[in-house]
Amino acid sequence: MQHLTTTPFGRRPVTAALLERAREARRPASIAELDKWHLFRELCTARAAFGVSDRDLTVLNALLSFHPGTMLSADTPLIVFPSNTALSERAHGMAESTLRRHLAALVAAGLIARHDSPNGKRYATRGPGGTIARAFGFDLRPLLVHARQITHAAAEARAAAARMRRLREDLTLLKRDAVKLIAYATEAGLPGDWATPGARLHDIHSAMRRKLPLHELEALREKLTALHDDIAALLLETEEMGGSDRENERHYQNSDSNILEFEPCREKTQAEGNPARPALPLALVLKACPDILDYAPSPPRHWHELVALAGHVRGMMGVTPDAWAEAQRKMGPEAAAVTLAAILQRVSDIQSPGGYLRSLSRKAADGQFSPGPMVMALLRPRAA
Repeated sequence: MQHLTTTPFGRRPVTAALLERAREARRPASIAELDKWHLFRELCTARAAFGVSDRDLTVLNALLSFHPGTMLSADTPLIVFPSNTALSERAHGMAESTLRRHLAALVAAGLIARHDSPNGKRYATRGPGGTIARAFGFDLRPLLVHARQITHAAAEARAAAARMRRLREDLTLLKRDAVKLIAYATEAGLPGDWATPGARLHDIHSAMRRKLPLHELEALREKLTALHDDIAALLLETEEMGGSDRENERHYQNSDSNILEFEPCREKTQAEGNPARPALPLALVLKACPDILDYAPSPPRHWHELVALAGHVRGMMGVTPDAWAEAQRKMGPEAAAVTLAAILQRVSDIQSPGGYLRSLSRKAADGQFSPGPMVMALLRPRAA
C-alpha cells in the first residue's frame, strides 16, 4: 500500500488540526463518484458553510482543471501536481504569494489535502506504460469525503436565499402599500392622524437601508404588517365616519330592487381630458376584487395589464364598447379598469352593469366619483 505523507515540508510544524484533517481525508468517500464541476457549483453555493471565499474557489477551480476527465472517483488517484506558475496561469494570473494563501485556506477548510514531496516540489513519478506510480501535490479526495455535506449545505443555502428573497418581496410590497395608502388618504383629505403612521413608516424605511440578517428582517415584516393593518383600519373608520352625511348619495339603485353599496368619492377627481390614475396600489385592488382574476392567465402586475383584462371582461358583463370607451375617457383607463373590476365583484346585485358604469362615468366627469371608496367598501367585510 502506498504511504501518503501527512507531515509538511520545511519549517511548517505538525499541529493537531493538521492531523485531524489528515484523518478526515482518509475517511470513506460519502459519494463514490461525482461530476467535479457539479460538486464545485454546489460548493460555490455552500461556500459560507465551509468558510471559503470566492478567491479560494477560484484557486480550487484551477486545481480541478488539472484533474483529467470530469468525474471524481474514490477508486482513482485524485492528486494533482501543477507548479505554482501553471496554477497561477489558470487562476487568472494570481500572484504566487496570494495563491499560497488561498491554497492554505482550502487545506484549512478540509476541502483538499497537501502531500509534500521530500524536496517540497510537486511532481509525479511514472511506472511502466506511463501510468502515475506516485504523485506529490494536492489531493482532491476530501471533496468526495465531504460531498454529501457540500450538497446538503448547498440545498440549505438555496432555501435560505429563497426565504430571504420572499421576505424582501413581502417587505417591499407592504412598504409600497403603506406609502400609497397614506398618500391616498392625505391627497383625498380624509380625516384622521396620518402623520403617526407616516412617522412609523419612515423609521422602518430607515432601518431597511442597512443590510440586516434574516431575524431582523422578519421583525421588520411584523412591524410593517401591523402598520399596514392600522392604516387599513383607519381608512375603514374614516369611510364609516363620513358615510352619514352622504346617505342620500350612498346607494345606486337600478331598474329593479337590487342595491349595490358603492360609495361616491369624497375627493374631487381631475376633470375629463386629464383623468387621474388611482392612488390605490394595484395589489390592494386585486385583493378587493379577486373575481376578475378568474379571467386572467396570471395576476396582473402592472396597470396596463389590468386595463387590458378589464377590456376583455367587459363584454361578458354586457358592457358595450361605447360605455367602456366613455368610462376610460372620463375616468382614465386605470380608474375605469378598477371600477369595472369592482362592478364585477358585485355583478349579481346589478341588473345593468353597463348602465351603472355610464352613471359613474358621468359622476367622474363632474368630479364626484373615483373608485377608491368602492375598493375600500369591498374590503370592509374582509377586514371585519
